[in-house]
Amino acid sequence: MEKKSTNIILFSGDYDKAMAAFIIANGAAAYDHDVTIFFTFWGLNSLKKETVNAPVSKSFIEKMFGWMMPKGADKLPLSNMNMMGMGPQMIKSVMKKHNAIPLPQLIEMAQEQGVKLVACTMTMDLLGIKKEELLDGVELGGVAAYLGEAADGNVNLFI
Repeated sequence: MEKKSTNIILFSGDYDKAMAAFIIANGAAAYDHDVTIFFTFWGLNSLKKETVNAPVSKSFIEKMFGWMMPKGADKLPLSNMNMMGMGPQMIKSVMKKHNAIPLPQLIEMAQEQGVKLVACTMTMDLLGIKKEELLDGVELGGVAAYLGEAADGNVNLFI
């Protein structure tokens, strides 16, 4: 029997939508699917490290994008009820109370299960995001990388 595959495009940079993508990815991996998440545009922010150890060279515009965008999964805003940053803190508090796994740990779990995390190189170039700013283990690829995975996919989602 051929192994099933699940492919997710994560376009959104919202905490709740990124959580949904990783919950689905972890569930699919647990069901023995080959899972790939392709991160493009604002979805790339969920792959960023909170701090970068080595300095990276950036143009003025790239520095501005970097300054304006969240640094890492735990800093993402909510899609609704963000309330100037209070919404994410409230939802994280409720999640902790209900023993829900926070997004940074869902990402780690996905990596441990072999979920392939692919950062869109075109978007990285446009937004000035460097490989050194991304979590370890993230692969780089373009549209062809996604299409290659998705062409034979059993489940293809856009979040």
